[in-house]
Amino acid sequence: MLLVNFREKPDHVRQVVRERGYVAPVLIDESGDVTGKAYGVWGPPTAYFIDREGRLIGRVAGSRDWSGPAARAFIQALLDGR
Repeated sequence: MLLVNFREKPDHVRQVVRERGYVAPVLIDESGDVTGKAYGVWGPPTAYFIDREGRLIGRVAGSRDWSGPAARAFIQALLDGR
Protein backbone atom coordinates (compact mmCIF):
# COMPACT_ATOMS: atom_id res chain seq x y z
CA MET A 1 0.00 0.00 0.00
CA LEU A 2 1.19 3.49 -0.85
CA LEU A 3 -0.34 6.77 0.21
CA VAL A 4 -0.20 9.67 -2.24
CA ASN A 5 -0.51 13.28 -1.22
CA PHE A 6 -0.87 16.05 -3.75
CA ARG A 7 -0.96 19.83 -3.87
CA GLU A 8 0.48 20.27 -0.37
CA LYS A 9 3.91 21.26 0.88
CA PRO A 10 6.20 18.37 1.91
CA ASP A 11 6.75 19.79 5.42
CA HIS A 12 2.99 19.82 6.04
CA VAL A 13 2.63 16.27 4.72
CA ARG A 14 5.43 15.01 6.99
CA GLN A 15 3.75 16.66 9.99
CA VAL A 16 0.37 15.07 9.23
CA VAL A 17 1.97 11.65 8.69
CA ARG A 18 3.75 11.95 12.04
CA GLU A 19 0.61 13.14 13.87
CA ARG A 20 -1.62 10.42 12.44
CA GLY A 21 0.95 7.66 12.77
CA TYR A 22 0.82 6.49 9.15
CA VAL A 23 3.19 3.60 8.53
CA ALA A 24 2.70 3.12 4.77
CA PRO A 25 5.05 5.03 2.46
CA VAL A 26 3.71 8.46 1.46
CA LEU A 27 4.46 9.75 -2.03
CA ILE A 28 4.30 13.52 -2.51
CA ASP A 29 3.09 15.17 -5.71
CA GLU A 30 3.38 18.81 -4.68
CA SER A 31 2.24 20.23 -8.04
CA GLY A 32 -0.58 17.72 -8.58
CA ASP A 33 0.61 17.18 -12.16
CA VAL A 34 1.15 13.44 -11.89
CA THR A 35 -1.80 12.68 -9.66
CA GLY A 36 -4.33 14.92 -11.36
CA LYS A 37 -3.31 15.07 -14.98
CA ALA A 38 -1.96 11.57 -15.45
CA TYR A 39 -4.35 9.63 -13.20
CA GLY A 40 -7.42 11.87 -12.96
CA VAL A 41 -7.40 12.26 -9.19
CA TRP A 42 -8.71 15.67 -8.23
CA GLY A 43 -10.33 15.06 -4.87
CA PRO A 44 -9.04 12.81 -2.13
CA PRO A 45 -9.50 10.31 -0.79
CA THR A 46 -9.43 7.96 -3.77
CA ALA A 47 -8.27 4.35 -3.53
CA TYR A 48 -6.83 2.59 -6.57
CA PHE A 49 -6.35 -1.14 -6.83
CA ILE A 50 -3.41 -2.17 -8.98
CA ASP A 51 -2.70 -5.81 -9.84
CA ARG A 52 0.71 -7.45 -9.73
CA GLU A 53 1.29 -6.54 -13.38
CA GLY A 54 0.64 -2.86 -12.66
CA ARG A 55 -2.83 -2.73 -14.24
CA LEU A 56 -5.63 -0.68 -12.68
CA ILE A 57 -8.34 -3.14 -11.66
CA GLY A 58 -10.54 -0.92 -9.51
CA ARG A 59 -11.07 2.50 -8.00
CA VAL A 60 -13.27 3.97 -5.27
CA ALA A 61 -13.68 7.61 -4.37
CA GLY A 62 -14.54 8.85 -0.91
CA SER A 63 -13.87 7.69 2.60
CA ARG A 64 -14.19 4.01 3.40
CA ASP A 65 -13.81 1.97 6.56
CA TRP A 66 -11.12 -0.53 5.56
CA SER A 67 -11.02 -2.21 8.98
CA GLY A 68 -14.27 -4.20 8.81
CA PRO A 69 -14.79 -7.82 7.77
CA ALA A 70 -16.22 -6.99 4.33
CA ALA A 71 -13.29 -4.74 3.44
CA ARG A 72 -10.79 -7.29 4.69
CA ALA A 73 -12.47 -10.05 2.63
CA PHE A 74 -12.39 -7.79 -0.45
CA ILE A 75 -8.69 -7.05 -0.02
CA GLN A 76 -7.91 -10.70 0.64
CA ALA A 77 -9.76 -11.70 -2.56
CA LEU A 78 -7.63 -9.19 -4.49
CA LEU A 79 -4.46 -10.58 -2.96
CA ASP A 80 -5.57 -14.12 -3.79
CA GLY A 81 -6.16 -13.10 -7.41
CA ARG A 82 -9.92 -13.64 -7.42
